[in-house]
Amino acid sequence: MILTFKVKHNRNFSVELRKAKQIAEFVLTHKTRSSKDVKQFGLKSAIANQILRKYGNNKTIQNVNRIKLTVPSQSIQSKKDQKTIEIPCLHLKMQYNFRNDYEKINQIELDNEYAYVSVSIKEQEKITPKAWIGVDRNTTGHVAVIGNPTTGKVWKLGKEALHIHHKYKSIRKDLQKKIKLRLIKKIKNRESRIIRDLNHKIAKEIVNIAIINNAGIKLEQLDGIRNNKKHTRKFNYSLHSWSFHQLQNFVEYKAKLFGIPLTYVEPKYTSQDCSRCRDRGIRTEKKFVCQSCGHVDHADANASFNIALRQPINSNIGQLNKDRDLFKGNTDTPRGEIL
Repeated sequence: MILTFKVKHNRNFSVELRKAKQIAEFVLTHKTRSSKDVKQFGLKSAIANQILRKYGNNKTIQNVNRIKLTVPSQSIQSKKDQKTIEIPCLHLKMQYNFRNDYEKINQIELDNEYAYVSVSIKEQEKITPKAWIGVDRNTTGHVAVIGNPTTGKVWKLGKEALHIHHKYKSIRKDLQKKIKLRLIKKIKNRESRIIRDLNHKIAKEIVNIAIINNAGIKLEQLDGIRNNKKHTRKFNYSLHSWSFHQLQNFVEYKAKLFGIPLTYVEPKYTSQDCSRCRDRGIRTEKKFVCQSCGHVDHADANASFNIALRQPINSNIGQLNKDRDLFKGNTDTPRGEIL
């Protein structure tokens, strides 16, 4: 699999970036793909050719806003024993501190502050899980609630996300009254970076829980959830600021790195079905009550158990029966231990 790491290079590439932008604009205007036509700009041919390839072949790009210097693998030298990367054509040498088990460096993109190093990592073989953990992703409360029906344990992660969204929403509202458009964009970008970092940490913790429990991971298939039905204005804000897909992507690639199986289940009624007797219960905000067996639980914890016990989409029915038999009829199993 391919991973990208960010490394600070401590060099000023403003001249090279300006030349790169000029070449990109020239390519879009003149529709050329020949390196001879852009030789006059004075950018190293290895980098100029990457710009020609990107902008000459892409018919959807209309203008150039931001550009990076793209260096192909053949123009990169690396020494794993010294943890250094060198780009001779740019006279750049830099130290890196990311994982050293990569197979090769595919390419490097540079802006005026960071180098984005794309490397190939050998994928591990998938483990055979002894259990499955279910991950319930939420717009309110905790971002992710993880349940392991084999042990009855529950982990709740990311409660601060809702506070972060409300904080920056309030700041942007004040700035909109003052018509501070640039500041609004800056604040929005800051919020996105904070949430992205939080999602990375949550995804890492989910995968760690799976590793410790020798378990696979089940998520709800939430594609198109924003188009399902009308919501209140307050809930609409939470829904549209919900970065569930970003978290999903982070969990996917982190799980793949460690050979953790990951699959998806149908999301319908995960928070309304009883995780013990399978009958439809009553959910009131964050509380779940089953009128059939009397089971009472936190609604998100109950949903996480249901996700773990459900049949994966496009899987065989035998797996569903095996999963459902784990707890059916067993009301003595401990539930709801918060870690």
